Amino acid sequence: MFLLLLLLVTINYVDRASLSVAMPLIGKEFDLNPALQGVLLSCFFWTYGLFQIPGGMLADKYKPRVVIAGATVVWGVFQALAGVCTNFPTLLVARLGLGAAEAPIFPAGAKLNGMWMTPSERGRGATLFDSGAPLGAAFGALIIAWLIAMLNSWRLAFIVAGVGTALAGIWAWYYIRNNPREHKGANEAEIQHCESAQVQEVKAEPANATGNSLDFFRYRSPWCLFLGWMCFTAVFYGLLTWMPSYLNREHGFNIWGMGGATFIAFLSGFFGEIIGGWICDKWKAAGGRPNTVMRTIFGVAALVGTVSIFSVAYTRDNVLVVVLLSITLFFMRWNGLFFSVPPGMATKNKVGFLTGMMNFCGTLSGITVPIIIGLIVQYTGSYFMAMMFFVAAGIGLLIFTSLIDYETKLPV
Repeated sequence: MFLLLLLLVTINYVDRASLSVAMPLIGKEFDLNPALQGVLLSCFFWTYGLFQIPGGMLADKYKPRVVIAGATVVWGVFQALAGVCTNFPTLLVARLGLGAAEAPIFPAGAKLNGMWMTPSERGRGATLFDSGAPLGAAFGALIIAWLIAMLNSWRLAFIVAGVGTALAGIWAWYYIRNNPREHKGANEAEIQHCESAQVQEVKAEPANATGNSLDFFRYRSPWCLFLGWMCFTAVFYGLLTWMPSYLNREHGFNIWGMGGATFIAFLSGFFGEIIGGWICDKWKAAGGRPNTVMRTIFGVAALVGTVSIFSVAYTRDNVLVVVLLSITLFFMRWNGLFFSVPPGMATKNKVGFLTGMMNFCGTLSGITVPIIIGLIVQYTGSYFMAMMFFVAAGIGLLIFTSLIDYETKLPV
């Protein structure tokens, strides 16, 4: 089931990347200037960020299955509709719809992780579905470019991608269940294993829970969760949007070199995230305290990733810079474990809200960081200070993750 979530998140990133690949063709066909192209490329994040918290609340109220399946079908429809748009306004609406429809997938995935996985299994659950982000980043451009070339049409490529996404949503409805008791593939031993852990967690929930989601903002740990995720996504979205340009300008990579290096780096992030989740769960299963395990893993990820990105700024060798960027993403993607934190911090009915709020903060990085990096490069004439910006984000990640209490459920 979590492999299916991995597929959905990978498709999520493939679909959102489709416009970037097709923009040279769309810009020419629609006669769009660079400013309008920029609006189209960024508008996805406007509704994606805006609908994170409502998406999480929907997952809390209606459970993950209907939200995941419904969202996937709807974003497939918007992806296909983009293929029949004839002008800027209609394509803008399609992209806004795509952002809104994709928003609930991560909060609902974290909710499902809490409903299916025991505390010593949630690291693998979280990193398995979240690793679709680097996997989609690695393969997205290749898949969409191949579809455009094969079909000789960006419109047909969008429609095929949209139909494929909608079919994946139907599959999700058929296969995903909200708990093991509802799934025909779970045997009684597995059901008892999961339900006993759920019972223990419910018993551990504070008896004086207020039920008011705004009360999360009274505590240090949620603030550090939000700010830590912002710091991580600042690095990830910064590299996702600017790495190819950096490699071209600073190291002279051609289009094939840029594509190959980006593919290698983000594929390294995928494997790193899977390994990070495995280490986390094995350590917890062996008796490691959550605070010790999580602070150590996040600390190692932040330290190694920060040192690597710092070293990139001083490296002129082309092979070494790809190695360092791959190391950066390998360890930084351990932060997919952030999605395992809300089920342990929030009461059962607030996991979706807390995850939605966390991912909303991360989306703010997705909106602002590419602009910040662009301004830094424009006014300094190089990428050196951009790398130092990533270093500062890595230091922030180290500080905020060390201040989270991973062992206490908040009375909200």
